[in-house]
Formats: sequence, structure tokens, C-alpha cells
Amino acid sequence: MISLQTIFLPDDSLTNRISYYHLMMLLVFLPFDMFFTHVVFISFALHTLLHVKKERLKQLFTPGNAILQAVFFTVLLSVSYTSFTAKAWTDVTRLLLILLFPLLFSLNPLNIDQYRDRLLFVFSLTCTLTIAYLYLHVLILIRYFGLPLSDLFSHVFLNQNFSDPINMHATFFSLQVAVAFFYCLSRLFKAETLNYRLFYLAFVLLLFAGLVQLGSKAVLITILLALNLAVPFFIIPKPKRLKYIWATATFSVVFIVGLLATNSLRARYVTGLKTDLSNPVLAESVEPRLSRWNASLQLVAKKPLFGYGAGSEVAILGDQFFNKKLYISYLNRFNAHNQYLTFLLITGIVGLLVYLLTLAYGFKMALAKKDLLFFIFLLLIAMVSLSESVLNAEKGVFFYSLFFSLFVFSTQNEQIKINQKQGKYLVVEATPRALVPSL
Repeated sequence: MISLQTIFLPDDSLTNRISYYHLMMLLVFLPFDMFFTHVVFISFALHTLLHVKKERLKQLFTPGNAILQAVFFTVLLSVSYTSFTAKAWTDVTRLLLILLFPLLFSLNPLNIDQYRDRLLFVFSLTCTLTIAYLYLHVLILIRYFGLPLSDLFSHVFLNQNFSDPINMHATFFSLQVAVAFFYCLSRLFKAETLNYRLFYLAFVLLLFAGLVQLGSKAVLITILLALNLAVPFFIIPKPKRLKYIWATATFSVVFIVGLLATNSLRARYVTGLKTDLSNPVLAESVEPRLSRWNASLQLVAKKPLFGYGAGSEVAILGDQFFNKKLYISYLNRFNAHNQYLTFLLITGIVGLLVYLLTLAYGFKMALAKKDLLFFIFLLLIAMVSLSESVLNAEKGVFFYSLFFSLFVFSTQNEQIKINQKQGKYLVVEATPRALVPSL
């Protein structure tokens, strides 16, 4: 058991403690304005570089790092043949974190494996408190305007309207909340006393409610799939697996029935999904994602192998949307709203394969280590990539690069430490410790 004092005052060298605090603050600020995240990241990078040992430079050039950074280098290479050079360098700069996080994690001596649970607990606590704040904000508005409490689930307070007080895109915040949800759920199953179970149960319920309110269809579908399939495989003992599956299947059915019975939720999740996957109808103000995907695929067919190069997506899609009379998408300068199509457009089949192989590398590692949270993170990225261009937004890039590196470096069973006197690497077993906060 680890107390809250141990979480915030770890027993380690001063250098490592400062590195730990940097990572903690990166996770705390992740749901909020990017200015704070940028400041902490720059400070973390400078701190790491100031304390780097030359022996650690050998750890930069590993197959794992190359795979994690492959997406960045693929987009960088596509600058050489793009017709939109200025915009291309903007895209490359946005993806720079995919290059930098593996480098910093390699150079920094902090034992990520040892601190992973503490970092994820602080991150989950941040997400939970943020959801609580958003609900409080909604309740204050309901009372101020004299609205019925049932309006809590109306379209007025769903999706972007719910996350607006923190100026955060609902889908990208949902990705973060989903990771926190499964972290707390895994701790709920491992809790040893009633107090700890109630503690994590409160977190789980509030986070799930927040996910429903945020209204991301891709994230909610992923959560239901993971609850019914991934959780029993990763953390439920075989004798209890069947009982758990019956319980979660029953919960899923009840939840879906309740969702269908609520007009606004049904409109958001069911009607909205049908609209996204339908063909456009003349005189309607909504342009389904499917119409944008079809328009994107027609462009992909013209340059399938290497695509049009970095920075080209919005420009070439704009002309295509106009020609296809998708005027809303044209005026709003929408992208493909599908990460797989985005890679096909800017880097072709080659770039898409690099992205898929990167995810496959992560899935293989998560399955080999039976790491539920790593698997959930990858599943969320893979599923949301169907409906959003995750890496076209700065928040998406930060979430992807930070958590991908965090999980990869924390799944290693052995932590390499530098023995400066002998000039050799000393292998030390790094056993993660379970986190149960003092209450």
C-alpha cells in the first residue's frame, strides 16, 4: 500500500523527484489550456537534458524508439513532395512530440515502471475532479435559469456544451476520462477493504457519467466493448470470469435500454450515429461523415501510394467538398475526420501502414504483458481514429505521444541503471507496487 504522502513525496533522488513532478504536472494540466502543458513540457525537457549522462545516449537508438517515432518521420519525409510547404511545416511541428517523448523518456533516469501507478492515480483524480466541476457548473446553470433537473440530459448540456467550461473538445477529453475510468475500475477490483472499494467505486461512477455526458460515440462504444471483452481477459481470474461477463452484459443491456428511453441521449448516440453513416440529403443542414469519407477516398484513389504530402489535407479536401456540394464542410475547412484517411491523403498507403504497424507494436506489447490500461489506450486510439483525425489536433498529439511512451517504458520488466564508476549497465528488477491511497 502506498499512502498519499508517498505519492506526493516519493523516496528518491532529488533529480528523479523533479522528473516525477514534471510528469505529474503534465498529466494534471492535460485536460486544460495547452499553455500550461507547454510550459511544463519545456521545463521537463530542459531538466532532462541538464542531467543527462552520456552513457544513456546509447538508449536513444533502439527499435522501440524507432517504432514510436515512425509516424513523425513518415510525415516529415512527405514534406519533400508536398505542394503546400508552409502548411506542411506546421503539421510537422505539431507532431514533434511524437519524436521528443521517446527521446526524453530514454534519456531520463526516472524509473517509469515504479512511478506509473502514482502518475495514473493523480491523472485519474484530476479527471474525476474536472468531471465533478463540469457537473457542478451545469447544476448551477440549471438552478440559475430555473430549468427542470431533467434538462441535465438535454442537448443543451451534452457533448461540446458539457466540456465548454474547460475549453476542451469533448472527444479528446473523453479519451482522457476513459483511461482514468479503466484505471479506477482496475483498482476497484483489487481493493482490499470496503473503504477502498467505495472510494474507487465513486470515481468509477462519476467518470462513467461524465463519459455519457461528453457524448463521444466512438469512446462509449469502445468502453462497452472493453468492459465486456478486455477486462475479463486481462484482470478477472478464470473462475470468476463467467460471472463477471454475465454482470457486465446485463449492465450493458440495461444501459442501452436506458439510453434509448432518453430522447436527447438517443438522438446523440443512435440518431447521430445513423446520420454520420448515411448518405447526404438535399436541403439538410447536416453533412454526414460518410459523405466526407467518400470524397476523401476519391482523392486517395488518384495518389494511393505516397499521397499528396504533409499540409495538403485541408486544401485538397476543400476543393473536393466544394465540387461535391458539401458546402458546410467546405466553409468550415473540415478535415477527413478519420485518422486512417488522413494518413492515406498525406502519406498514402505507406504512411497508413506505418501507423497501423505502430499500433500493432503497442497491441503486441500490451497483450504480452497483459497490460489492461495499455491495451485500452490503444483500443481508444484505434476506434476514435475511425471518426476523428486524432493527430490533427494538438491535444490529440499530446495524449497519443505522452501515454504511448509512458506505457511502453513502464511495461519493461527491467530498469537499466547506469553504474558511473564501472561504466557498465546494472540490471535491477523493477516491480510495480499497487496503489491504494490513504483515506
